[in-house]
Amino acid sequence: MASFRTSHSLPGRGWTGIKAAAAGGAAVLLLSACAPIQALEPAPERQDVPAAELDGRTVIEGGDLVMALSAEPDRLDPTTSSSLYTRYVMQTMCQKLYDIDAEGELAPQLATELPEISADGLTVSIPLRTDAVFADGSPFNAEAAKTTLERHLTLEGSTRKGELGPISGISAVGEFLLEITYETPFAPLTAALADRAGMMLSPTALEQAGDAFGDHPVCVGPFKFKERVPQTSISVERDPLYYDAGAVHLDTITYRIMTDANIRAANLRSGDVQVADTISPQDVDALVQEQGLGILQIGSLGYQAMTVNLGNVDGTGEPPGDLGTPLSRQADIRRALSMSIDREALVNTVFNSWYEPACSPVSPDSPYASELSEDCVDYDPEAALALLESTGAPVPFPITMQVTNSPDTLRYAQALQAAVSEGGFDLTILPVEYSTLLDVQTRGDFEALQLGWSGRIDPHGNMSNFLKTGGGNNYSGYSNPEVDRLLTEAAQSTDSDTRAALYGKVVEQVHKDNPILYLYRVRSLTGYTKDVAGVATYPDGVVRLGTAAFVEKEG
Repeated sequence: MASFRTSHSLPGRGWTGIKAAAAGGAAVLLLSACAPIQALEPAPERQDVPAAELDGRTVIEGGDLVMALSAEPDRLDPTTSSSLYTRYVMQTMCQKLYDIDAEGELAPQLATELPEISADGLTVSIPLRTDAVFADGSPFNAEAAKTTLERHLTLEGSTRKGELGPISGISAVGEFLLEITYETPFAPLTAALADRAGMMLSPTALEQAGDAFGDHPVCVGPFKFKERVPQTSISVERDPLYYDAGAVHLDTITYRIMTDANIRAANLRSGDVQVADTISPQDVDALVQEQGLGILQIGSLGYQAMTVNLGNVDGTGEPPGDLGTPLSRQADIRRALSMSIDREALVNTVFNSWYEPACSPVSPDSPYASELSEDCVDYDPEAALALLESTGAPVPFPITMQVTNSPDTLRYAQALQAAVSEGGFDLTILPVEYSTLLDVQTRGDFEALQLGWSGRIDPHGNMSNFLKTGGGNNYSGYSNPEVDRLLTEAAQSTDSDTRAALYGKVVEQVHKDNPILYLYRVRSLTGYTKDVAGVATYPDGVVRLGTAAFVEKEG
């Protein structure tokens, strides 16, 4: 697999070189280091557009809607999957106990009300719908919900266990009343049940398929699984057993894998696809001007980051070990690396000011944001170089970073490569296909890698699994007892101010240890053709098609 190492990745290139790398052209890379530095324009304020509204048009019943996916989903199993693209597909097939709305507020879905929590915070009661059945005809009830949650807690390889907290028991106390008991209070539960942990799975299908459930998932939803052609497409079809079938208009949805942003844009223009995720900032300004096309856009609660392997020697979830490398052992080297990154300048240049810099896993839009969570290490390449030299490490210090092979990611990685060279780092970029990179990070087969997390409304979902010792998404192999304590204490508190303060302290410690270097936040950009309506995308990054429809064309 080819690596990206150029003769330009040497210390001292300066900001002009970063802009050249962002442009992505070899000729541009030859710009003189004496060229004047161009001041960056501040990123404009952008208004959220979360849904393609019907606007009085008439719905056309039936049809096959085609959505272009920018990456191949991993296993279609809510218990073990870790891909945003899997969430897109599962959203149409596997409803959850709770969901969020366009404003990010929690709302019941397969539950009928928000949970009732006992005064001591240890018992949670969840009333369930009485009119839902799974796509195989199995009844949805409290026993089925119990079976699903117990699988999340016990299945080997589950990435949901840490999201559900210290559960001590799950009971069906009535046919449609679920009760969850805890060893200690766990405030993030409802938010966790508004994502994959809350997707309900058919007990019949689980018994028949076992670990192979993801090959033919069966849930409650407006659509049911039809077919998957690896690396090509996934199709779902209308489920006649769905309790709200009257709100479903399409016959089928086909998710077609198109990893190239230019091809996704071209297929939107031609009408061969009606929806396409992750429109490139390179294309979006032109697409919004085109007749017949629309762009949904909304800020993200997630982040893009560089994860550094500190101790993931036997795979995620296993006890951390010693890699024996200076990068994994010396926090000052990682801090120097972080100090070498001008996050705002990079993101504005590479992504045409559509994305935002990020310094922590807590979104500025979150009610749990604080001064500490907003804090960022100062960009200071000279001080970074001095700090790096003080560690006794070789300069330039070599690091290999694996990234997905999408053009936008590679553009950013090349700009980052140029940027950190000023701080004394020699970054080699290794492009890897997306699903392969998911496996790489789980196995711990990397020195550093860049991937994103699409974000959850509760910061627990963006932090605990990634930073707590043994967390299901702790790809770094990071372990800090103080961080573990703070995260546990935050999850046990029901006071928002207390939780915000504790998450701020976690960020403060993470900025010292740097197992993850937070880089930027995307703005979810979803293209659609205006002969469809009902497409929506919310702050959790998921594109929703459950009630989408073809509509009569505008006058």
